[in-house]
Amino acid sequence: MSIGVRGIGGVAFDDGVFDDVIVGGGSAGCVLAARLSADPARRVLLLEAGIDTPPGAVPEALLDSYPMALFHGDRYVWPGLSAATTRTAGGRVLSRAYEQARVMGGGSSINVQAANRGLPRDYDEWAVLGAHGWGWADVLPYFRRLECDLDCDGPLHGRDGPIPIRRIGTEAMPPFGRAVATAFAAEGLTLRPDQNGDFEDGLFPPAFSNRDDRRVSTATGYLDAHVRARRNLEIRAGARVIGLCRAGAAITGVVVAHDGAQQTIRARRTLLTAGALQTPALLMRAGIGPGAALAALGIEVVADRGGVGRNLHDHPALTLCQYLPRSLRLPADYRRASFVAMRYSSGVAGGSTSDMYATASARAGWHALGRRLGLYFLWCNRPHSSGRLRLRSPSPDDLPDVDLGLLNDPVDLARMMDGARRLARLVVCEALNPDPDDLFPAGFTPAIRRLSAVSRRNAALTAVLGAMLDVPAGLRHRVLRQVMNGGRSLASVLADDAQLEAFVRANVFGVWHASGTCRMGDPRDPHAVVDPTGRVIGVENLYVADASVMPRLPTANTNIPVIMIAEKIADGLLRDHG
Repeated sequence: MSIGVRGIGGVAFDDGVFDDVIVGGGSAGCVLAARLSADPARRVLLLEAGIDTPPGAVPEALLDSYPMALFHGDRYVWPGLSAATTRTAGGRVLSRAYEQARVMGGGSSINVQAANRGLPRDYDEWAVLGAHGWGWADVLPYFRRLECDLDCDGPLHGRDGPIPIRRIGTEAMPPFGRAVATAFAAEGLTLRPDQNGDFEDGLFPPAFSNRDDRRVSTATGYLDAHVRARRNLEIRAGARVIGLCRAGAAITGVVVAHDGAQQTIRARRTLLTAGALQTPALLMRAGIGPGAALAALGIEVVADRGGVGRNLHDHPALTLCQYLPRSLRLPADYRRASFVAMRYSSGVAGGSTSDMYATASARAGWHALGRRLGLYFLWCNRPHSSGRLRLRSPSPDDLPDVDLGLLNDPVDLARMMDGARRLARLVVCEALNPDPDDLFPAGFTPAIRRLSAVSRRNAALTAVLGAMLDVPAGLRHRVLRQVMNGGRSLASVLADDAQLEAFVRANVFGVWHASGTCRMGDPRDPHAVVDPTGRVIGVENLYVADASVMPRLPTANTNIPVIMIAEKIADGLLRDHG
Protein backbone atom coordinates (compact mmCIF):
# COMPACT_ATOMS: atom_id res chain seq x y z
CA MET A 1 0.00 0.00 0.00
CA SER A 2 1.44 3.34 -1.00
CA ILE A 3 2.06 5.95 1.67
CA GLY A 4 0.86 9.46 0.96
CA VAL A 5 -1.80 12.01 1.78
CA ARG A 6 -5.12 12.51 0.06
CA GLY A 7 -7.98 14.85 0.90
CA ILE A 8 -11.67 14.16 1.38
CA GLY A 9 -13.88 17.11 2.04
CA GLY A 10 -10.91 19.11 3.28
CA VAL A 11 -9.73 16.29 5.60
CA ALA A 12 -6.27 14.83 5.02
CA PHE A 13 -5.76 11.07 5.25
CA ASP A 14 -2.61 9.07 5.76
CA ASP A 15 -3.06 6.36 3.11
CA GLY A 16 -1.13 3.86 5.21
CA VAL A 17 -3.57 3.77 8.15
CA PHE A 18 -7.33 3.28 8.32
CA ASP A 19 -9.27 4.76 11.20
CA ASP A 20 -11.63 1.77 11.30
CA VAL A 21 -11.01 -1.69 9.87
CA ILE A 22 -14.11 -3.90 10.02
CA VAL A 23 -13.47 -7.64 9.89
CA GLY A 24 -16.44 -9.41 8.32
CA GLY A 25 -19.00 -7.94 5.92
CA GLY A 26 -21.95 -9.75 7.46
CA SER A 27 -25.17 -8.51 9.02
CA ALA A 28 -23.23 -6.37 11.52
CA GLY A 29 -20.22 -5.43 9.40
CA CYS A 30 -22.28 -3.76 6.68
CA VAL A 31 -24.08 -1.70 9.32
CA LEU A 32 -20.81 -0.52 10.87
CA ALA A 33 -19.33 0.32 7.48
CA ALA A 34 -22.31 2.47 6.54
CA ARG A 35 -22.70 4.23 9.87
CA LEU A 36 -19.01 4.89 10.62
CA SER A 37 -18.20 6.11 7.10
CA ALA A 38 -21.01 8.66 7.43
CA ASP A 39 -18.39 10.65 9.35
CA PRO A 40 -16.24 12.05 6.51
CA ALA A 41 -13.32 12.45 8.90
CA ARG A 42 -13.07 8.67 9.32
CA ARG A 43 -11.33 6.42 6.81
CA VAL A 44 -13.11 3.05 6.91
CA LEU A 45 -12.19 -0.34 5.41
CA LEU A 46 -14.63 -3.28 5.27
CA LEU A 47 -13.13 -6.73 4.73
CA GLU A 48 -15.22 -9.74 3.68
CA ALA A 49 -13.90 -13.23 2.94
CA GLY A 50 -16.74 -14.04 0.52
CA ILE A 51 -17.97 -12.37 -2.64
CA ASP A 52 -19.35 -8.85 -2.83
CA THR A 53 -22.98 -8.19 -3.82
CA PRO A 54 -23.03 -4.58 -5.05
CA PRO A 55 -26.20 -2.93 -6.38
CA GLY A 56 -27.24 -4.44 -9.68
CA ALA A 57 -24.99 -7.48 -9.22
CA VAL A 58 -26.74 -9.42 -6.45
CA PRO A 59 -27.02 -13.09 -7.52
CA GLU A 60 -30.62 -14.04 -8.24
CA ALA A 61 -30.45 -16.90 -5.75
CA LEU A 62 -29.73 -14.42 -2.93
CA LEU A 63 -32.72 -12.25 -3.81
CA ASP A 64 -35.17 -15.16 -3.74
CA SER A 65 -37.79 -15.15 -0.99
CA TYR A 66 -37.25 -18.90 -0.69
CA PRO A 67 -33.63 -19.32 0.49
CA MET A 68 -33.13 -22.93 1.52
CA ALA A 69 -31.12 -23.97 -1.54
CA LEU A 70 -28.41 -21.52 -0.42
CA PHE A 71 -27.50 -23.76 2.52
CA HIS A 72 -26.34 -26.58 0.25
CA GLY A 73 -22.95 -26.24 -1.40
CA ASP A 74 -20.04 -24.01 -0.44
CA ARG A 75 -20.54 -20.96 -2.61
CA TYR A 76 -22.02 -18.78 0.14
CA VAL A 77 -20.96 -20.59 3.34
CA TRP A 78 -17.69 -21.47 5.05
CA PRO A 79 -16.62 -24.83 3.63
CA GLY A 80 -15.86 -27.55 6.13
CA LEU A 81 -17.30 -25.84 9.20
CA SER A 82 -19.09 -28.29 11.49
CA ALA A 83 -20.35 -28.44 15.06
CA ALA A 84 -21.11 -31.08 17.65
CA THR A 85 -24.81 -30.82 18.34
CA THR A 86 -25.50 -33.12 21.27
CA ARG A 87 -24.75 -36.57 22.69
CA THR A 88 -26.70 -39.79 22.69
CA ALA A 89 -27.82 -41.29 25.99
CA GLY A 90 -24.72 -43.49 25.71
CA GLY A 91 -22.42 -40.49 25.38
CA ARG A 92 -21.65 -40.64 21.65
CA VAL A 93 -21.06 -37.17 20.19
CA LEU A 94 -23.29 -36.26 17.26
CA SER A 95 -22.14 -33.64 14.76
CA ARG A 96 -23.31 -32.00 11.55
CA ALA A 97 -22.25 -29.31 9.12
CA TYR A 98 -22.81 -25.76 10.32
CA GLU A 99 -23.67 -23.35 7.53
CA GLN A 100 -22.20 -19.97 8.47
CA ALA A 101 -22.49 -17.37 5.73
CA ARG A 102 -19.44 -16.27 3.76
CA VAL A 103 -20.78 -13.53 1.49
CA MET A 104 -21.35 -9.79 1.74
CA GLY A 105 -24.35 -9.33 4.01
CA GLY A 106 -23.49 -12.52 5.89
CA GLY A 107 -26.47 -14.29 7.39
CA SER A 108 -28.82 -11.59 6.13
CA SER A 109 -27.93 -12.67 2.58
CA ILE A 110 -28.75 -16.37 3.00
CA ASN A 111 -31.13 -16.71 5.97
CA VAL A 112 -34.89 -17.20 5.90
CA GLN A 113 -35.32 -13.42 6.27
CA ALA A 114 -37.07 -13.69 9.64
CA ALA A 115 -37.30 -10.21 11.20
CA ASN A 116 -38.06 -11.04 14.81
CA ARG A 117 -36.84 -8.74 17.62
CA GLY A 118 -37.58 -10.91 20.62
CA LEU A 119 -39.21 -9.74 23.84
CA PRO A 120 -38.47 -6.80 26.15
CA ARG A 121 -37.55 -9.23 28.92
CA ASP A 122 -34.61 -10.48 26.82
CA TYR A 123 -32.84 -7.13 26.82
CA ASP A 124 -33.75 -6.22 30.38
CA GLU A 125 -32.07 -9.48 31.31
CA TRP A 126 -28.95 -8.45 29.35
CA ALA A 127 -28.72 -5.34 31.53
CA VAL A 128 -29.10 -7.43 34.71
CA LEU A 129 -26.29 -9.70 33.49
CA GLY A 130 -23.93 -6.73 33.27
CA ALA A 131 -24.61 -5.25 29.82
CA HIS A 132 -25.48 -1.88 31.34
CA GLY A 133 -27.36 0.38 28.96
CA TRP A 134 -28.77 -2.54 26.94
CA GLY A 135 -32.22 -2.83 28.52
CA TRP A 136 -35.35 -2.74 26.37
CA ALA A 137 -35.77 1.02 26.66
CA ASP A 138 -32.13 1.43 25.57
CA VAL A 139 -32.24 -0.84 22.52
CA LEU A 140 -35.71 0.07 21.20
CA PRO A 141 -34.48 3.26 19.44
CA TYR A 142 -31.99 1.15 17.48
CA PHE A 143 -34.60 -1.42 16.49
CA ARG A 144 -36.65 1.51 15.21
CA ARG A 145 -33.63 3.03 13.44
CA LEU A 146 -32.84 -0.08 11.41
CA GLU A 147 -36.35 -0.80 10.14
CA CYS A 148 -38.80 0.47 7.59
CA ASP A 149 -41.90 -1.37 8.74
CA LEU A 150 -44.28 -1.59 5.81
CA ASP A 151 -47.28 -2.73 7.87
CA CYS A 152 -47.07 -1.40 11.43
CA ASP A 153 -46.69 2.14 12.76
CA GLY A 154 -46.52 3.73 16.17
CA PRO A 155 -43.94 4.21 18.93
CA LEU A 156 -42.54 0.67 18.66
CA HIS A 157 -41.78 0.83 14.95
CA GLY A 158 -39.55 2.66 12.50
CA ARG A 159 -40.53 3.83 9.04
CA ASP A 160 -37.29 5.22 7.60
CA GLY A 161 -34.62 2.56 8.21
CA PRO A 162 -32.62 0.59 5.64
CA ILE A 163 -34.30 -2.78 6.30
CA PRO A 164 -37.91 -3.18 5.10
CA ILE A 165 -40.06 -5.44 7.26
CA ARG A 166 -43.38 -6.86 6.14
CA ARG A 167 -45.85 -9.66 6.77
CA ILE A 168 -48.41 -11.66 4.80
CA GLY A 169 -51.80 -11.19 6.44
CA THR A 170 -54.40 -13.93 6.67
CA GLU A 171 -56.43 -12.38 3.86
CA ALA A 172 -53.46 -12.79 1.48
CA MET A 173 -52.33 -16.22 2.64
CA PRO A 174 -52.59 -19.19 0.29
CA PRO A 175 -54.64 -22.18 1.47
CA PHE A 176 -51.69 -23.75 3.31
CA GLY A 177 -51.25 -20.65 5.48
CA ARG A 178 -54.89 -20.55 6.46
CA ALA A 179 -54.85 -24.29 7.16
CA VAL A 180 -51.86 -23.93 9.49
CA ALA A 181 -53.54 -21.05 11.31
CA THR A 182 -56.57 -23.28 11.85
CA ALA A 183 -54.40 -26.19 13.01
CA PHE A 184 -52.30 -24.14 15.43
CA ALA A 185 -55.39 -22.42 16.85
CA ALA A 186 -56.21 -25.74 18.55
CA GLU A 187 -53.47 -24.82 21.02
CA GLY A 188 -55.84 -22.15 22.31
CA LEU A 189 -53.79 -19.23 21.01
CA THR A 190 -55.18 -16.29 19.08
CA LEU A 191 -53.91 -14.74 15.89
CA ARG A 192 -52.01 -11.51 16.56
CA PRO A 193 -50.84 -9.22 13.75
CA ASP A 194 -47.45 -8.03 15.05
CA GLN A 195 -44.94 -10.31 16.75
CA ASN A 196 -42.57 -7.35 17.22
CA GLY A 197 -45.12 -5.23 19.04
CA ASP A 198 -47.32 -7.75 20.84
CA PHE A 199 -45.35 -9.63 23.44
CA GLU A 200 -47.89 -12.26 24.53
CA ASP A 201 -48.00 -15.86 23.34
CA GLY A 202 -49.94 -16.28 20.13
CA LEU A 203 -50.02 -17.03 16.42
CA PHE A 204 -48.35 -14.49 14.17
CA PRO A 205 -47.78 -13.85 10.48
CA PRO A 206 -43.96 -13.94 10.55
CA ALA A 207 -42.26 -10.61 9.96
CA PHE A 208 -39.52 -10.81 7.34
CA SER A 209 -36.91 -8.50 5.79
CA ASN A 210 -38.21 -8.31 2.27
CA ARG A 211 -39.63 -5.79 -0.19
CA ASP A 212 -41.65 -6.65 -3.30
CA ASP A 213 -40.94 -10.34 -2.68
CA ARG A 214 -37.16 -9.75 -2.84
CA ARG A 215 -34.67 -10.16 -0.01
CA VAL A 216 -33.13 -7.01 1.45
CA SER A 217 -29.87 -7.93 3.18
CA THR A 218 -27.71 -5.48 5.11
CA ALA A 219 -25.44 -5.46 2.05
CA THR A 220 -28.38 -4.19 0.02
CA GLY A 221 -30.01 -1.97 2.65
CA TYR A 222 -26.93 -0.34 4.17
CA LEU A 223 -24.31 -0.50 1.39
CA ASP A 224 -26.36 1.07 -1.37
CA ALA A 225 -24.86 3.01 -4.28
CA HIS A 226 -24.82 6.27 -2.31
CA VAL A 227 -22.89 4.77 0.61
CA ARG A 228 -20.49 2.90 -1.68
CA ALA A 229 -19.67 6.18 -3.46
CA ARG A 230 -18.17 7.68 -0.29
CA ARG A 231 -14.49 8.34 -0.86
CA ASN A 232 -13.64 7.50 2.76
CA LEU A 233 -15.10 3.96 2.53
CA GLU A 234 -13.24 1.07 0.94
CA ILE A 235 -14.75 -2.40 0.53
CA ARG A 236 -12.62 -5.45 -0.21
CA ALA A 237 -14.24 -8.82 -0.90
CA GLY A 238 -12.40 -12.12 -1.11
CA ALA A 239 -10.20 -10.84 1.73
CA ARG A 240 -9.83 -13.27 4.62
CA VAL A 241 -8.39 -11.90 7.85
CA ILE A 242 -5.95 -14.48 9.20
CA GLY A 243 -4.58 -12.58 12.17
CA LEU A 244 -4.52 -9.45 14.30
CA CYS A 245 -1.42 -7.27 14.62
CA ARG A 246 -0.49 -5.83 17.98
CA ALA A 247 2.03 -3.79 19.88
CA GLY A 248 1.92 -4.87 23.50
CA ALA A 249 -1.76 -4.94 24.48
CA ALA A 250 -2.81 -2.65 21.63
CA ILE A 251 -4.18 -3.98 18.35
CA THR A 252 -2.59 -2.09 15.45
CA GLY A 253 -4.15 -3.77 12.43
CA VAL A 254 -4.86 -7.05 10.67
CA VAL A 255 -3.17 -9.53 8.36
CA VAL A 256 -5.22 -10.35 5.29
CA ALA A 257 -4.97 -13.19 2.77
CA HIS A 258 -6.13 -11.92 -0.63
CA ASP A 259 -5.52 -13.24 -4.15
CA GLY A 260 -2.87 -15.69 -2.95
CA ALA A 261 -0.84 -13.08 -1.06
CA GLN A 262 -0.73 -11.74 2.49
CA GLN A 263 -0.91 -8.08 3.42
CA THR A 264 -0.70 -6.20 6.71
CA ILE A 265 -3.22 -3.39 7.08
CA ARG A 266 -2.74 -0.80 9.78
CA ALA A 267 -5.71 0.44 11.78
CA ARG A 268 -6.34 2.86 14.59
CA ARG A 269 -9.36 0.78 15.57
CA THR A 270 -10.24 -2.80 14.60
CA LEU A 271 -13.83 -4.02 14.81
CA LEU A 272 -14.60 -7.74 14.68
CA THR A 273 -17.92 -8.71 13.11
CA ALA A 274 -17.03 -12.20 11.92
CA GLY A 275 -19.77 -13.95 13.89
CA ALA A 276 -19.94 -16.01 17.05
CA LEU A 277 -17.81 -18.83 15.62
CA GLN A 278 -15.08 -16.88 13.79
CA THR A 279 -14.68 -13.82 16.05
CA PRO A 280 -13.60 -15.76 19.18
CA ALA A 281 -11.17 -17.79 17.06
CA LEU A 282 -9.54 -14.56 15.84
CA LEU A 283 -9.26 -13.34 19.43
CA MET A 284 -7.72 -16.57 20.68
CA ARG A 285 -5.14 -16.69 17.88
CA ALA A 286 -4.14 -13.17 18.92
CA GLY A 287 -3.61 -14.30 22.52
CA ILE A 288 -6.93 -13.07 23.89
CA GLY A 289 -8.84 -15.83 25.65
CA PRO A 290 -8.45 -18.59 28.25
CA GLY A 291 -4.78 -18.32 29.17
CA ALA A 292 -3.99 -21.94 29.99
CA ALA A 293 -5.61 -23.26 26.80
CA LEU A 294 -3.79 -20.70 24.65
CA ALA A 295 -0.44 -21.36 26.31
CA ALA A 296 -0.89 -25.10 25.69
CA LEU A 297 -1.08 -24.29 21.97
CA GLY A 298 2.06 -22.17 22.13
CA ILE A 299 0.15 -18.88 21.81
CA GLU A 300 1.48 -15.95 23.84
CA VAL A 301 -1.22 -14.77 26.23
CA VAL A 302 -2.00 -11.07 25.85
CA ALA A 303 -5.25 -10.93 27.82
CA ASP A 304 -6.43 -13.87 29.91
CA ARG A 305 -10.20 -13.75 29.28
CA GLY A 306 -11.76 -17.09 30.19
CA GLY A 307 -15.08 -16.15 28.59
CA VAL A 308 -13.75 -16.20 25.02
CA GLY A 309 -15.32 -19.22 23.34
CA ARG A 310 -17.60 -20.02 26.28
CA ASN A 311 -21.33 -19.27 26.72
CA LEU A 312 -22.05 -20.59 23.20
CA HIS A 313 -25.80 -20.78 22.64
CA ASP A 314 -28.07 -21.78 19.81
CA HIS A 315 -31.76 -22.61 19.74
CA PRO A 316 -32.15 -26.42 19.73
CA ALA A 317 -34.50 -27.35 16.90
CA LEU A 318 -36.29 -30.25 15.25
CA THR A 319 -38.06 -30.53 11.92
CA LEU A 320 -41.00 -32.66 10.86
CA CYS A 321 -42.31 -33.15 7.33
CA GLN A 322 -45.86 -33.86 6.22
CA TYR A 323 -47.20 -35.03 2.91
CA LEU A 324 -49.51 -32.29 1.62
CA PRO A 325 -52.72 -32.79 -0.33
CA ARG A 326 -52.62 -31.14 -3.75
CA SER A 327 -54.97 -28.39 -2.61
CA LEU A 328 -52.42 -27.11 -0.06
CA ARG A 329 -49.31 -27.10 -2.25
CA LEU A 330 -47.76 -23.90 -3.50
CA PRO A 331 -47.12 -23.34 -7.18
CA ALA A 332 -43.42 -23.27 -8.04
CA ASP A 333 -43.47 -19.54 -8.78
CA TYR A 334 -44.89 -18.65 -5.32
CA ARG A 335 -41.63 -18.03 -3.48
CA ARG A 336 -42.58 -17.13 0.11
CA ALA A 337 -43.40 -20.39 1.87
CA SER A 338 -43.72 -19.58 5.61
CA PHE A 339 -46.96 -17.99 6.78
CA VAL A 340 -47.64 -18.72 10.46
CA ALA A 341 -45.46 -18.74 13.58
CA MET A 342 -46.50 -19.89 17.04
CA ARG A 343 -44.89 -18.52 20.19
CA TYR A 344 -46.06 -20.50 23.21
CA SER A 345 -45.19 -21.50 26.76
CA SER A 346 -44.24 -25.13 27.29
CA GLY A 347 -45.48 -25.45 30.87
CA VAL A 348 -42.63 -27.91 31.47
CA ALA A 349 -41.09 -27.76 34.94
CA GLY A 350 -38.07 -25.46 34.77
CA GLY A 351 -39.36 -23.75 31.63
CA SER A 352 -40.58 -20.18 31.33
CA THR A 353 -43.13 -18.03 29.57
CA SER A 354 -42.86 -17.93 25.78
CA ASP A 355 -40.07 -20.51 25.84
CA MET A 356 -41.04 -22.36 22.64
CA TYR A 357 -41.52 -21.46 18.98
CA ALA A 358 -42.83 -23.23 15.89
CA THR A 359 -43.13 -22.24 12.24
CA ALA A 360 -44.67 -23.90 9.21
CA SER A 361 -43.48 -23.83 5.61
CA ALA A 362 -45.41 -25.08 2.60
CA ARG A 363 -42.18 -26.20 0.94
CA ALA A 364 -39.54 -28.60 2.27
CA GLY A 365 -37.16 -28.04 -0.64
CA TRP A 366 -36.71 -26.11 -3.89
CA HIS A 367 -37.51 -29.17 -5.99
CA ALA A 368 -40.56 -31.21 -7.01
CA LEU A 369 -40.24 -33.47 -3.97
CA GLY A 370 -40.05 -30.53 -1.57
CA ARG A 371 -43.11 -28.90 -3.10
CA ARG A 372 -45.20 -31.89 -2.00
CA LEU A 373 -44.15 -31.61 1.64
CA GLY A 374 -44.94 -29.23 4.47
CA LEU A 375 -42.00 -28.50 6.77
CA TYR A 376 -42.49 -27.69 10.46
CA PHE A 377 -39.71 -26.13 12.53
CA LEU A 378 -39.81 -26.43 16.32
CA TRP A 379 -37.26 -24.84 18.62
CA CYS A 380 -36.68 -23.96 22.24
CA ASN A 381 -36.78 -20.18 22.54
CA ARG A 382 -35.16 -20.06 25.99
CA PRO A 383 -32.52 -22.80 26.12
CA HIS A 384 -30.63 -23.46 29.34
CA SER A 385 -27.92 -25.53 27.65
CA SER A 386 -24.69 -23.98 26.45
CA GLY A 387 -21.61 -25.10 24.58
CA ARG A 388 -18.11 -23.91 23.84
CA LEU A 389 -15.65 -23.17 21.07
CA ARG A 390 -11.89 -23.71 21.14
CA LEU A 391 -8.96 -23.71 18.76
CA ARG A 392 -7.69 -26.89 17.19
CA SER A 393 -4.33 -25.23 16.51
CA PRO A 394 -2.87 -21.72 16.15
CA SER A 395 -3.24 -21.95 12.35
CA PRO A 396 -5.92 -19.78 10.74
CA ASP A 397 -6.44 -22.60 8.24
CA ASP A 398 -7.84 -24.87 10.95
CA LEU A 399 -11.49 -24.09 11.61
CA PRO A 400 -12.45 -23.95 15.30
CA ASP A 401 -13.70 -26.94 17.26
CA VAL A 402 -17.36 -26.13 17.97
CA ASP A 403 -19.61 -27.91 20.47
CA LEU A 404 -23.11 -26.40 20.64
CA GLY A 405 -23.95 -28.41 23.75
CA LEU A 406 -27.61 -28.71 22.76
CA LEU A 407 -29.74 -30.57 25.32
CA ASN A 408 -26.99 -30.58 27.97
CA ASP A 409 -29.68 -29.35 30.35
CA PRO A 410 -32.47 -31.89 30.96
CA VAL A 411 -35.11 -29.15 30.89
CA ASP A 412 -34.28 -28.46 27.24
CA LEU A 413 -34.66 -32.14 26.40
CA ALA A 414 -38.00 -32.31 28.20
CA ARG A 415 -39.27 -29.23 26.36
CA MET A 416 -38.23 -30.56 22.95
CA MET A 417 -39.90 -33.91 23.66
CA ASP A 418 -43.07 -32.16 24.75
CA GLY A 419 -42.87 -29.88 21.71
CA ALA A 420 -42.52 -32.76 19.26
CA ARG A 421 -45.63 -34.42 20.68
CA ARG A 422 -47.52 -31.14 20.72
CA LEU A 423 -46.59 -30.24 17.15
CA ALA A 424 -47.56 -33.68 15.84
CA ARG A 425 -50.90 -33.45 17.62
CA LEU A 426 -51.61 -30.07 16.05
CA VAL A 427 -50.65 -30.74 12.42
CA VAL A 428 -52.25 -34.18 12.11
CA CYS A 429 -55.70 -32.70 11.60
CA GLU A 430 -58.44 -32.24 9.03
CA ALA A 431 -57.22 -28.79 8.01
CA LEU A 432 -53.81 -30.13 6.91
CA ASN A 433 -53.64 -33.91 6.70
CA PRO A 434 -55.42 -36.18 9.21
CA ASP A 435 -53.30 -39.26 8.44
CA PRO A 436 -50.61 -39.74 11.14
CA ASP A 437 -48.54 -41.92 8.79
CA ASP A 438 -48.04 -38.96 6.44
CA LEU A 439 -45.98 -37.17 9.12
CA PHE A 440 -42.30 -38.10 9.42
CA PRO A 441 -38.99 -36.72 10.75
CA ALA A 442 -36.94 -34.48 8.49
CA GLY A 443 -33.19 -34.53 9.05
CA PHE A 444 -30.37 -32.75 7.24
CA THR A 445 -28.55 -35.99 6.54
CA PRO A 446 -25.64 -36.13 4.06
CA ALA A 447 -27.98 -37.76 1.53
CA ILE A 448 -30.57 -34.98 1.93
CA ARG A 449 -27.81 -32.35 1.63
CA ARG A 450 -26.62 -33.89 -1.63
CA LEU A 451 -30.16 -34.05 -2.96
CA SER A 452 -30.76 -30.41 -2.00
CA ALA A 453 -27.95 -29.02 -4.14
CA VAL A 454 -29.41 -27.17 -7.13
CA SER A 455 -28.62 -29.17 -10.26
CA ARG A 456 -30.37 -30.62 -13.31
CA ARG A 457 -29.67 -34.11 -12.01
CA ASN A 458 -31.35 -33.42 -8.68
CA ALA A 459 -34.26 -31.70 -10.38
CA ALA A 460 -34.87 -34.83 -12.46
CA LEU A 461 -34.36 -37.20 -9.53
CA THR A 462 -36.68 -35.29 -7.19
CA ALA A 463 -39.33 -35.13 -9.91
CA VAL A 464 -39.36 -38.93 -9.91
CA LEU A 465 -39.29 -39.18 -6.12
CA GLY A 466 -42.03 -36.60 -5.81
CA ALA A 467 -44.27 -38.48 -8.21
CA MET A 468 -43.71 -41.61 -6.13
CA LEU A 469 -45.41 -39.90 -3.19
CA ASP A 470 -48.59 -39.31 -5.17
CA VAL A 471 -49.53 -42.97 -4.95
CA PRO A 472 -52.13 -44.76 -2.81
CA ALA A 473 -51.63 -43.97 0.86
CA GLY A 474 -50.71 -47.49 1.94
CA LEU A 475 -47.80 -47.68 -0.49
CA ARG A 476 -46.65 -44.16 0.36
CA HIS A 477 -46.68 -44.96 4.08
CA ARG A 478 -44.48 -48.01 3.61
CA VAL A 479 -41.96 -45.96 1.65
CA LEU A 480 -41.91 -43.09 4.16
CA ARG A 481 -41.65 -45.41 7.15
CA GLN A 482 -38.78 -47.40 5.70
CA VAL A 483 -36.81 -44.57 4.11
CA MET A 484 -37.37 -41.77 6.64
CA ASN A 485 -37.83 -43.47 10.00
CA GLY A 486 -36.03 -46.80 10.04
CA GLY A 487 -39.15 -48.86 9.63
CA ARG A 488 -40.99 -47.30 12.57
CA SER A 489 -44.03 -45.07 12.51
CA LEU A 490 -43.51 -41.63 13.98
CA ALA A 491 -46.61 -42.19 16.11
CA SER A 492 -44.97 -45.17 17.82
CA VAL A 493 -41.83 -43.11 18.51
CA LEU A 494 -43.85 -40.27 20.02
CA ALA A 495 -45.77 -42.65 22.27
CA ASP A 496 -42.65 -44.09 23.95
CA ASP A 497 -40.44 -41.89 26.16
CA ALA A 498 -37.22 -43.82 25.51
CA GLN A 499 -37.74 -43.87 21.75
CA LEU A 500 -38.70 -40.21 21.72
CA GLU A 501 -35.64 -39.18 23.71
CA ALA A 502 -33.40 -41.10 21.32
CA PHE A 503 -35.19 -39.51 18.35
CA VAL A 504 -34.80 -35.97 19.73
CA ARG A 505 -31.13 -36.45 20.53
CA ALA A 506 -30.40 -37.94 17.12
CA ASN A 507 -32.19 -35.21 15.17
CA VAL A 508 -31.75 -32.00 17.15
CA PHE A 509 -29.67 -29.27 15.52
CA GLY A 510 -28.98 -25.57 15.86
CA VAL A 511 -30.93 -22.99 13.87
CA TRP A 512 -27.85 -21.00 12.78
CA HIS A 513 -28.31 -18.71 15.82
CA ALA A 514 -24.84 -19.20 17.33
CA SER A 515 -24.15 -16.46 19.89
CA GLY A 516 -22.59 -15.49 23.19
CA THR A 517 -18.94 -16.53 22.73
CA CYS A 518 -17.58 -13.04 23.53
CA ARG A 519 -20.30 -11.98 25.86
CA MET A 520 -20.85 -8.41 26.94
CA GLY A 521 -20.71 -7.55 30.62
CA ASP A 522 -19.27 -5.46 33.40
CA PRO A 523 -15.48 -5.08 32.96
CA ARG A 524 -15.05 -6.40 36.52
CA ASP A 525 -16.74 -9.69 35.54
CA PRO A 526 -13.99 -12.24 34.80
CA HIS A 527 -16.30 -14.05 32.38
CA ALA A 528 -17.13 -10.96 30.32
CA VAL A 529 -15.15 -10.41 27.11
CA VAL A 530 -16.36 -6.98 25.97
CA ASP A 531 -17.69 -4.04 27.95
CA PRO A 532 -21.05 -2.41 27.15
CA THR A 533 -19.41 -0.27 24.42
CA GLY A 534 -18.18 -3.40 22.60
CA ARG A 535 -14.54 -2.81 23.57
CA VAL A 536 -12.54 -5.96 24.29
CA ILE A 537 -11.61 -5.85 27.98
CA GLY A 538 -7.88 -5.63 28.63
CA VAL A 539 -6.97 -4.76 25.04
CA GLU A 540 -6.71 -1.40 23.30
CA ASN A 541 -8.26 -0.41 19.96
CA LEU A 542 -10.27 -3.63 19.55
CA TYR A 543 -14.08 -3.98 19.48
CA VAL A 544 -16.62 -6.73 18.82
CA ALA A 545 -20.10 -5.99 17.45
CA ASP A 546 -21.78 -9.23 16.38
CA ALA A 547 -23.85 -12.07 17.85
CA SER A 548 -20.92 -13.20 19.98
CA VAL A 549 -21.50 -10.30 22.43
CA MET A 550 -25.03 -11.43 23.37
CA PRO A 551 -25.12 -12.28 27.09
CA ARG A 552 -28.05 -14.60 26.39
CA LEU A 553 -30.03 -15.63 23.34
CA PRO A 554 -33.09 -13.49 22.69
CA THR A 555 -36.50 -15.09 22.29
CA ALA A 556 -36.11 -14.66 18.55
CA ASN A 557 -34.16 -15.31 15.39
CA THR A 558 -30.88 -13.46 15.80
CA ASN A 559 -30.48 -11.41 12.61
CA ILE A 560 -32.50 -8.33 13.56
CA PRO A 561 -30.98 -8.27 17.09
CA VAL A 562 -27.50 -8.44 15.51
CA ILE A 563 -28.29 -5.46 13.28
CA MET A 564 -29.54 -3.61 16.37
CA ILE A 565 -26.29 -4.41 18.20
CA ALA A 566 -24.23 -3.01 15.32
CA GLU A 567 -26.40 0.12 15.17
CA LYS A 568 -26.01 0.77 18.89
CA ILE A 569 -22.25 0.14 19.03
CA ALA A 570 -21.69 2.25 15.91
CA ASP A 571 -23.64 5.10 17.47
CA GLY A 572 -21.51 4.89 20.60
CA LEU A 573 -18.28 4.89 18.57
CA LEU A 574 -19.37 7.93 16.59
CA ARG A 575 -20.34 9.82 19.73
CA ASP A 576 -17.05 8.85 21.37
CA HIS A 577 -15.12 10.14 18.36
CA GLY A 578 -17.11 13.36 18.40
